[in-house]
Amino acid sequence: MSRPHILLTAPPRAGKTTVIRRLAALLGAAGVPVRGFLSDEIREHGRRVGFMVAEFGGDKAVMAHVSWASGPRIGRYGVNVAEFERVALPALDRALATRGAVALVDEIGPMELLSPAFLPRCAALFKADLPLVATVHQRTRPSLKACIEADLITVTPENRDSLPETLSRLLAQGL
Repeated sequence: MSRPHILLTAPPRAGKTTVIRRLAALLGAAGVPVRGFLSDEIREHGRRVGFMVAEFGGDKAVMAHVSWASGPRIGRYGVNVAEFERVALPALDRALATRGAVALVDEIGPMELLSPAFLPRCAALFKADLPLVATVHQRTRPSLKACIEADLITVTPENRDSLPETLSRLLAQGL
């Protein structure tokens, strides 16, 4: 039996990370191990100034910030690829190694793809027989979406509140 592989897509601030966070909480409450990572905004005085990467139940690090002048840049953010890799790559490896787990990857986006090791790890997850939900920016290169075999769901204001419960039921059936 093939396990569900799902890509959630939407423009920024549409609720992709919120869907993943709520999905992780529902799965955890049902006793389902969750592996992977969450990329979340860092806000100061109501303004987004960076991004944090956090392994579910594990380590976290600042991976991008507006105040960083060195390193690669995505828009107005300096990106610390080494810190991203320190947290995200082991999280993906643990997702592959944990039997009975659901893998959640938030997000496969321009900052994360600065890591040369990241996309091959993601590809391995999508080839594995484990339930998986990942988020991708709506403008992610079509070639990336085409090389990953998954059902594509667009997060909208109409479905974002019901998606965590719907996905939780689907993923639990796939275990």
